[in-house]
Amino acid sequence: MPAPTLDLITIGRASVDLYGQQIGGRLEDMASFAKAVGGCPTNIAIGASRLGLKAGLITRVGDEAMGRFIREQSAREGVDTRGIRTDPARLTALAVLGVRDDKTFPLIFYRTDCADAALDEGDVDEDFIASAACIVVTGTHFARPNTAAAQRKAMRIARAHGRRVVFDIDYRPNLWGVAGHDAGESRYVRADQVTQSLAALLPDCDLIVGTEEELHIAGGSEDTLQALRNIRALSAATLVCKRGPMGCVVFPGAIPARLEDGVSGPGFPVEVYNVLGAGDAFMAGFLRGWLRQEPLERCCTFANACGAIAVSRLLCAPEYATWVELEHFLAHGVTTPALRKDAVLSHIHRATTRRPQPESLMALAIDHRPQLAAMAAEAGVSADRIGPFKQLAVQAASRVAAGRPGFGMLLDGTYGREALFDASHHGFWVARPVELPASRPLDFEGQGDLGAHLVEWPVEQTVKCLCFWHPDDPAELRSRQERELLRVHDACRTVGRELLLEIIAGPHGPLESGTVAGILDHLYGLGIRPDWWKLEPQADARAWAEIEQVIQRHDPHCRGIVMLGLDAPLPELVSAFRASAATPLVRGFAVGRSIFAEPARAWFAGRIGDEEAIGEMAQRFSTLVTAWQARHHAAVA
Repeated sequence: MPAPTLDLITIGRASVDLYGQQIGGRLEDMASFAKAVGGCPTNIAIGASRLGLKAGLITRVGDEAMGRFIREQSAREGVDTRGIRTDPARLTALAVLGVRDDKTFPLIFYRTDCADAALDEGDVDEDFIASAACIVVTGTHFARPNTAAAQRKAMRIARAHGRRVVFDIDYRPNLWGVAGHDAGESRYVRADQVTQSLAALLPDCDLIVGTEEELHIAGGSEDTLQALRNIRALSAATLVCKRGPMGCVVFPGAIPARLEDGVSGPGFPVEVYNVLGAGDAFMAGFLRGWLRQEPLERCCTFANACGAIAVSRLLCAPEYATWVELEHFLAHGVTTPALRKDAVLSHIHRATTRRPQPESLMALAIDHRPQLAAMAAEAGVSADRIGPFKQLAVQAASRVAAGRPGFGMLLDGTYGREALFDASHHGFWVARPVELPASRPLDFEGQGDLGAHLVEWPVEQTVKCLCFWHPDDPAELRSRQERELLRVHDACRTVGRELLLEIIAGPHGPLESGTVAGILDHLYGLGIRPDWWKLEPQADARAWAEIEQVIQRHDPHCRGIVMLGLDAPLPELVSAFRASAATPLVRGFAVGRSIFAEPARAWFAGRIGDEEAIGEMAQRFSTLVTAWQARHHAAVA
């Protein structure tokens, strides 16, 4: 029999979860919501994939934006999406959730005739099931005849191919029809018909996982030990009892006289922020050990740690641990009960769950505002002409990119609003400035809270912040700039946007080989960890090596450095590219005036038309792209 290519396939619910962001308020009073992928099997598949397992998912989604969101996010997480079917007749399921306090989590399911509830036997492909070492079936999808038939078919196929079956009891009383719509939070209602339905499944399972209440419904007794014995009478499966903050207990064989006599794994003392979805994180962690044939004690440790990390954060799947994050947590333990406030763990989580970005980045920067305003004024034309010129720059970049990956633009919202829209249609990486141009000390455009403005930005846009900084700056100036850099760093972390931090030192003092490296070392010491650095060209390879050493020491997850142009002539920039060739962390460039300045002056003055401006900018950009690619290939060789 062929060896499996996947570790697991989960089957069942897939929804979009809308989490109320006002913690401690009633769901009736929620004013804003965070969107996340949800549904027990989908959460488990994503959680397992983050831990290094090869996971697949069988479910249905609607033929609309929410369904595409689930499919796209699952793919970004590394989940095999071949089993996700698009249902043209039904909408994707929704769940609306809130956090009232540490024990109350209101939850409403919108599942009337939803796509995943229409799953049937035709959605279960034998070859796909046979490709996995195990399948995970979930209790809620045994509540309907069609979805139950689909899961039973998957179980039969798995058994026929020598694969293992995992059962997550996943008991939701209102989804079984034994509680009302307002009982989404309810975890247990006694129901003999549910117990009878589940009893028929238990003999064919190799691993059964549930909370004490879920074991009660599966075992038909509200005495946990008796419920376990009832299940054991029907099944030889390894039984896992989840006990919340007390950890878990595993029973690989006979049920002992006390729960504590099973194979135990203690919990972790963390602050409970939201319990919803924690069980799915637990299951992902347990499977990471179980499918790698780790000792049961180690499986428990993985599971309890993943559950602890999940309950300390708001969302479900987006907040689950990655393998790198889990290893760090197990090595360093609980540094603060409120894990979401552990700066190092939170940074590792963010850095290891970011959307994929190109390894090499070639960007045309035209986020300039006062410079273009001065050019327009010099030509005697209105500043209203700046926006259309930026749109021409997008066309120039697109002409050079020709649909290839690795291209980007820096654009602003002051004059470049329409250009930002255009750039999004070309799939460019986009960074957008927040600083008040030429401000020193650093200040930000607009009024009010920076984070409140960033919420309005598309999630794929990177925040770019330019700060003029030199080690010889007066203490008062440094203090003010530190405060503002910490503000923008915190705002980006809070609203989930990546940060490109641009540091320019040369205009304000001598630029020695260790100058920029020293600045970065100081900023890292403040706790500032941008996703990208944007730095001026350095005089020699030694300076780049020192910069790289600082970044690697403080943040090995940094995406890298992009080089800026400072209006230098193109031959000078080509030489600067070569000087950085020995530094792999220099991963691209973002150059502006060297590309657009002359065409802009000529276009504003009416000496050239649109096509000539596009052609000239494209030619200059292409020159730098060719030089960068030659540098990149030489460095790789």
